[in-house]
Amino acid sequence: MEAAAAAETGLAQKPVVLYPSPGMGHLVSMIELGKILGARGLSVIIVVVEPPFNTGATSPFLAGVSAANPSISFHRLPKVERLPPVKTKHQEALTFEVTRVSNPHLREFLAAASPAVLVVDFFCSIALDVAEELRVPAYFFFTSGAEVLAFFLHLPAIHERTAASFQDMGKELVHVPGIPSFPATHCILPTMERDDVAYDGFLKGCTDLCRSQGIMVNTFRSLEQRAVETVAAGHCTPPGLPTPPIYCIGPLIKSEEVLGKGGEECLAWLDAQPRASVVFLCFGSIGRFSVEQIREVAAGLEASGQRFLWVVRAPPSDDPAKKFERPPEPDLDALLPEGFLARTKDRGLVVRSWAPQRDVLAHASVGGFVTHCGWNSVLEAVMAGVPMVAWPLYAEQRLNRVFLEKEMQLAVAVEGYDSDEGIVAAEEVAAKVRWLMESDGGRMLRKRTLAAMRQAKDALREGGESEATLTGLVDEWKRI
Repeated sequence: MEAAAAAETGLAQKPVVLYPSPGMGHLVSMIELGKILGARGLSVIIVVVEPPFNTGATSPFLAGVSAANPSISFHRLPKVERLPPVKTKHQEALTFEVTRVSNPHLREFLAAASPAVLVVDFFCSIALDVAEELRVPAYFFFTSGAEVLAFFLHLPAIHERTAASFQDMGKELVHVPGIPSFPATHCILPTMERDDVAYDGFLKGCTDLCRSQGIMVNTFRSLEQRAVETVAAGHCTPPGLPTPPIYCIGPLIKSEEVLGKGGEECLAWLDAQPRASVVFLCFGSIGRFSVEQIREVAAGLEASGQRFLWVVRAPPSDDPAKKFERPPEPDLDALLPEGFLARTKDRGLVVRSWAPQRDVLAHASVGGFVTHCGWNSVLEAVMAGVPMVAWPLYAEQRLNRVFLEKEMQLAVAVEGYDSDEGIVAAEEVAAKVRWLMESDGGRMLRKRTLAAMRQAKDALREGGESEATLTGLVDEWKRI
């Protein structure tokens, strides 16, 4: 008995290496995974790769994480100073390239670290080549939901069935086992064109999922039960490829919010508002609107008559060289309609660039969330029991919108974002915000979201389904 315990203790000291792709959303999710692995006695090293394009300063954030979590350390791979030319419209293609170029440095690090397990996110799938060479068991941590995973696993089969690009299919429905059919216009944006290298990266990554020892998914089974069961049964994977074990270990969201500039102001303002009366509008760390769209949102909020907290970011630059750079602080006087701030000062607060989203959603005054449908944001809303207005912008968010509205029934979607003009009109903003906050339909949405919140918390409690799944996986790793 003592020998077994000692052996397990010794093995537990062999580190688990987590490898997220560049970008705060993926990094935050992987850090939360690291925290719960560390709490179970594992030593965790998170590998950070720095791309040549600016994704924002991470050093102070990482230093804070290490100080608060002694079981987590960070290893920075050498910065990628420049990339070979990549013909693409999508940052995801550059991310695939960054991880490809970083593979030799990753191999050098893993050979020295001799980890028990390597956990990668989707955009780091090329690291499986290194893991196989070094005979390190490799797992994926899939930071989107199970319904998106079903699409990813099935993409190679769709690729074989048709020669058409999704962008040429118009509103034709795409059929994937286990999830609602959706119009081709709502496919993941980087997969829309077959001749873009981003599509090649996704296609390879989708096949690589089947090379792993297992896929951890940031979801809980009852939220996406049909998709989870269909994936686990092997119905999404192309013929001839194995389906790895699926581990639902979520929802993992930020365990705490680091208050930045303006964060305390947001929360103090919310303290003065009535319960469940405020609509929160926030569109992710890289979600940006044109000046025209910002003014339509402002007009819609004013016309709605609802209380609101709105995070406004600077519009995207017209300079292609600055497309992926961190935006400047927005000039609210120049962006918003004249007199808007004065007219709405008694019921609205506009903040520049950032708000402590997790804490805002958890605040009792917040009764609705207009969101870009990024999966981290969706899970934060579910954990807070806040119903959503879906307004997808990039990545897999159009798919998430379909699933939130049609399958989970936790959101109502705005119309117009996928029109030729790509503009959601002020009237639509006002109508959907009012519907969410005032109608019987909105009240039903809130009731379903509160039920999902209770299920999420049940999944995470000791002995709950997600907690037990993770505990079983950690026990497996300790025996490697």
